[in-house]
Amino acid sequence: MSCCVNVKTYTDIPINKSAILRYAHCFEPNKQVENLVSKCLEEISLVYKVCYREFAINHHENSLDLCFYKTESRALKKLLENCDSIVLFAATIGFDVDRMIVKNTRLDPTKALIFQAIGTERVESLCDAFELDIQKEFGYKLTPRFSPGYADLSLEMQSDVFKALDCFKNIGITLNDSLLMTPTKSVTAILGVHRR
Repeated sequence: MSCCVNVKTYTDIPINKSAILRYAHCFEPNKQVENLVSKCLEEISLVYKVCYREFAINHHENSLDLCFYKTESRALKKLLENCDSIVLFAATIGFDVDRMIVKNTRLDPTKALIFQAIGTERVESLCDAFELDIQKEFGYKLTPRFSPGYADLSLEMQSDVFKALDCFKNIGITLNDSLLMTPTKSVTAILGVHRR
């Protein structure tokens, strides 16, 4: 197990425009919206950063000890039942999408919605790219990602995640008292590592 936090920076994550349109609730072909998506993409400057660390799992009858956090989440326990370790990670695309959402919320709500959709697609695509990298690096099958606040896993876990990864120092993400992240287009999650 690695005791240090690793950082990856990406420069080119392929854009999935159909996913952007889906996140914008545009389900029918619409050239005008597609052109707006292209224009919005040209207006933003994104950074793609991920920090991560591997932790062992100690399985107990009704709980999991992830070495940085103990939980009784049944959903997470089931997901990780065949895993010996996890990769804990945080990912962000930076502040520019947030800035453009705030700027356009009153001026142009449609544009603000498109920036929201772009931000969601970009951070999800970053997570997907990171998972592929980790899969190659470890050479093992990974579980789907599982985030604090999902199913019965407490959102309060976020505080421990931020301590374990030192998210602000490593990739510039902060966590407020309500456990919300800034930049908002950021993700923290667990990947189970199958070694059996």
